[in-house]
This record gives sequence, C-alpha cells and structure tokens, in this order.
Amino acid sequence: MSETPERSTHGVGPWKGEWPDSDQYDPELLEHGDTRNVIDRYRYWRMEAIVADLDTKRHSFHVAIENWQHDMNIGSIVRSANAFLADTVHIIGRRRWNKRGAMVTDRYQHVVHHEDVASFAAWATDAGLPIIAVDNVGEAVPVDRADLPERCVFLFGQEGPGLTDEALAAASAHIEITQYGSTRSINASAAGAVVMYEWCRRYAGG
Repeated sequence: MSETPERSTHGVGPWKGEWPDSDQYDPELLEHGDTRNVIDRYRYWRMEAIVADLDTKRHSFHVAIENWQHDMNIGSIVRSANAFLADTVHIIGRRRWNKRGAMVTDRYQHVVHHEDVASFAAWATDAGLPIIAVDNVGEAVPVDRADLPERCVFLFGQEGPGLTDEALAAASAHIEITQYGSTRSINASAAGAVVMYEWCRRYAGG
C-alpha cells in the first residue's frame, strides 16, 4: 500500500464498485483507501497525476525565502504556497531546510534552490519577474494598498532578522503587513499566507 504520511481525519476508504478506467488513479489507493490531506477532486489520484493537473493552472506568482539559519518557517511557507497555488518556491542560501512544517506538500509544489541572492536575482531578471520584498522596514507599503504585479516573486526573510541588506537591494518594491498589537512583527510563515491570500484575492477570481 502506498504510504500516506500526510494522513488526514477526512480520508476515504476503499473505492466502492467498479474501479475507474483512467491512469490518473492509484490502484493501491483504490484498493486500500486514501488518507492523504488532499481535496476531494484528487482522491485516489497518483501523486504525479495531481502535480500534472496543478501544473495546468498554477498562479503567476512565485515565493522566495532566504535560508541562512535553517529557518523553521520555511516548511510552513511551502505549505501555504501549495494552498494558494504558487508557481514555484525558491530557497536562497542553505540547500537543506526543515521540511516538517510542509506536511509533505513539497511533493506537490515545485521547489528550487539558489546559492545566493545574486543568483536568485539574476534568475528573476531573466524570467522578467519583479522581486517584491516582504519586510516591515523603511518605507514599505502595506500590502492591502500596494501595487502588486500579477507576475512577480514575493521574497521573505528569516524569522527575527528579516531580509538581508542584499536581498532588500535586489527588490523593486517593499511591502509590509499592517499590525495592531504590541509586537514588531509576525512570523514569516504567517506573513507568507497573508501576502499570498492578498494576491489571490486580486487575481485568482472566485
């Protein structure tokens, strides 16, 4: 039986009745049930078939994260990127990152690595994607009032220190999330979800 480590309380049992005649379905899941944390549309589908289907409708924004301190938030950002159907997640710096928070969504989400900010910035330039830095520094514009391009890459920093000076310099715009409490910042994974949701609110439609 296929392992389903993203076990969900909303799983389904073995397929009842005649099996569907399509190669997108996984025979082992049809036989034993599907406990993965996937939406109903993808029940019993092979992982490769799910990724292929997602690839036909991914949104035009990317997400990038600096990874100099093995940030625990990266996995959660990857999970949010999958939820909001980001095109690709870019890890800048250390290649290894803590995948626990991703809850295996990295299997469905494209994730690529860049050695440093310079190589990431060069990729973004070649791709024609403006870099939008997300950090409450300087004259950052609140995300709800910012001019968010439909094609762009959102760049997030480390928990605590935020983005490096080099990363901020590489960005064409700086945005922040308005806060109302006593702390100076919210964690990077929460910030990522807010920004991705705001992009989807504007561009993803119903």
